[in-house]
Amino acid sequence: MPTGPTSTAPAIDTIGYGLAFVGAALFSTKGIFIKLAFAQGVSTEATLALRMLVALPVYLVILLSLLRRNPQLRPLITPKRLLATMAVGILGYYVASYLDFAGLAFVTAQYERLVLFTYPFFVLLFGVLFFGDRMSWNLLPAMGLSYGGLLVIFAWNLTVRPEGLFVGTALVLGSAITFAFYQHLAKRQMLVLGSALFTCIGMSTAALLAIGQSLVVDGTQSYLHYNAEVWFLGLMLGIFGTVLPSFLLNAGIARIGARATSSTASFGPIVTIVLAVFILGEEFTLFHAAGTAMVLAGSWLFARLETANRARSAEH
Repeated sequence: MPTGPTSTAPAIDTIGYGLAFVGAALFSTKGIFIKLAFAQGVSTEATLALRMLVALPVYLVILLSLLRRNPQLRPLITPKRLLATMAVGILGYYVASYLDFAGLAFVTAQYERLVLFTYPFFVLLFGVLFFGDRMSWNLLPAMGLSYGGLLVIFAWNLTVRPEGLFVGTALVLGSAITFAFYQHLAKRQMLVLGSALFTCIGMSTAALLAIGQSLVVDGTQSYLHYNAEVWFLGLMLGIFGTVLPSFLLNAGIARIGARATSSTASFGPIVTIVLAVFILGEEFTLFHAAGTAMVLAGSWLFARLETANRARSAEH
């Protein structure tokens, strides 16, 4: 008996989304460690440098290992491509990070994650304006739902804790915009170099720049006076807030693209809220609960629609 053609729902790349979700969750611990470092009297520049001091040796070891085990990668690193990769790394791992760290000096860890979460909108916007992406209008309701949840929590923060809110918001928003642009540029470099090689070069470059900045601003003597707790926070910030999530997120970008990866960022504020409440003692109200539910629902819908859009584009 003949059968007609059957259509199946597009399969979600569970590995790609899994990598992106875990990476987003680990990145969400960053604000907690930074706040704890600030409480120890560590400056913005030194906190960023401590993060990079821990991360840099890891990236250099992985970089050397990659080049030794995969000699076919060496010809890919032309002077032009190396400079481009270094520039993209500075944008995403130094400029965006510094703005984020500076903003955390003015706002709570929860709020920082919520403002930083606006970057998926800019990923979509930059993709359409500069990188030839098609505008997917059916994604707007899902994004609107998520941003509506963020607006609920924003209103609460504006009412209860307005001091430094606008300066902190501007700094973290600048970080979100920078990171969104970075994601598009990184995707193009990773298509040639691969996510691991790109991450090692980009992060190592940013690390050297951040460490150099701190040595100029803080001086070498300041590091001699840090206690064991500060160095422990730097270790945690470097490994769990930098190394692991950077590889996971970049691997996710390579598999599912910048726009789909950005949709997983909604879990960042959730993780940060839980940690901020239990570790930093920040408040969590009914406004936070309502906003969180909206963010999760919007993120789930965004991921489903983006997957369907990608499948339809592939068919044509």
